[in-house]
Amino acid sequence: MTQSAGESHYHVAPAFPDFWLALRFWLKLGFISFGGPAGQIAIMHQELVEKRRWISEQRFLHALNYCMLLPGPEAQQLATYIGWLLHGVRGGVVAGVLFVLPSLLLLIALSWLYIAYGQTSLVAGLFYGIKPAVTAIVLQAAHRIGGRTLKNASLWAIAVAAFIAIFALDLPFPLIVLCAAVVGYLGGRFVPQHFHAAGGHNSNTAHTKQVSYGVAVIDDQTPTPNHARFSWAGLCRVLLVGVLLWALPMLSLIWLFGWQHTLTQMAWFFTKAAFMTFGGAYAVLPYVMQAAVHHYGWLTAGQMIDGLALGETTPGPLIMVLAFVGFVTVYVQALFGADQLFLAGAVAAILVTWFTFLPSFIFILAGGPLIERTHNQINFTAPLSAITAAVVGVIVNLTLFFAYHVLWPQGFTADFVSSFDPWAAGIAVLAAIALIRLKWNVMWVIALAALAGLLIRFFAG
Repeated sequence: MTQSAGESHYHVAPAFPDFWLALRFWLKLGFISFGGPAGQIAIMHQELVEKRRWISEQRFLHALNYCMLLPGPEAQQLATYIGWLLHGVRGGVVAGVLFVLPSLLLLIALSWLYIAYGQTSLVAGLFYGIKPAVTAIVLQAAHRIGGRTLKNASLWAIAVAAFIAIFALDLPFPLIVLCAAVVGYLGGRFVPQHFHAAGGHNSNTAHTKQVSYGVAVIDDQTPTPNHARFSWAGLCRVLLVGVLLWALPMLSLIWLFGWQHTLTQMAWFFTKAAFMTFGGAYAVLPYVMQAAVHHYGWLTAGQMIDGLALGETTPGPLIMVLAFVGFVTVYVQALFGADQLFLAGAVAAILVTWFTFLPSFIFILAGGPLIERTHNQINFTAPLSAITAAVVGVIVNLTLFFAYHVLWPQGFTADFVSSFDPWAAGIAVLAAIALIRLKWNVMWVIALAALAGLLIRFFAG
């Protein structure tokens, strides 16, 4: 019996994509990668596994498992990994850069509009509605990660302890992550049943079943390409280049401006932040909030909330909100003079992005050959489970911080009730219901909240 054309197509691998075809895809992905990590990973799965069949389901999930164990934006790292697997270092660099570049350019433009025209009645009204929605979005993140992670009393205890540590004791976020990792490691050794895999930063991507979509370019049994094979020389080369790409701009900033200059301090701080993003962007936001608002005084709490709102409305990793922090800080400080405000902000946004994402490229290009050599699932799940549980407590603290600044915009006054903003509270409650109960798309919630804020400002003053 002869095979049908469809069956024959199913059993034959597509043609190997050339570099320029892949480049066009990665550029397209950079403009359509809305929906946070889960949505971005789902888009890549649909395009690369189901539709184009450039990589098999098993190899895709194998790469995803590795990216989920790394600090940093897992969707961007996954794109870098697959681009590297297909076309070597240049493929990985192109895939990773194009995943971020459209978002960076959009955020530079939006940050300029925000800081230059944010006090106009139109923009102020839009942000009046968006801020409560952002509070609901952060609450949804805590609910989503907590629902997946807090499966027993031990993990609940870690989450509560993390909340107390950051809310009451004001302990730094890196210390909380380190303590959680140690507890997870010990728990995995002595009571492993309490520390089952949490599944990474945002593992609820609906790809838990391995389904065959036909023979892929890089299939389950496809040998590892020569460029992706491990060698000590290759590892040392990647690490050396990575250190140089970090050290040269860092030393240049120190030489040009000095260690205490804002740009130098940003480069150093966001390098550290890049290693603290276990749990995704929502996990690192409290760390950035502590530093940018309280320690350095770069931004106000309200501006930080506005930056998160802008980050939610653009494609690419949510951690790109850090570019907003850089732009607004340097723009307001007029570091290059009053006539070079936009240039100063743009330079800061680019620097922040460079130091935030450089470690992600090093993790993939250095660690990828080791992962390809094993094709076995990485087993660091106990520390990861504990870290993710701690992240839930930290995000709850962030939710309360946002709620305070949104619902009591003038702070707690002698008259606690009169300082409360019922309109903002109403938008926040409705947004939370829409996101958590009704499962509405984040973009729709933000759009409707912005419209509500505009109407309230227009009709209610």
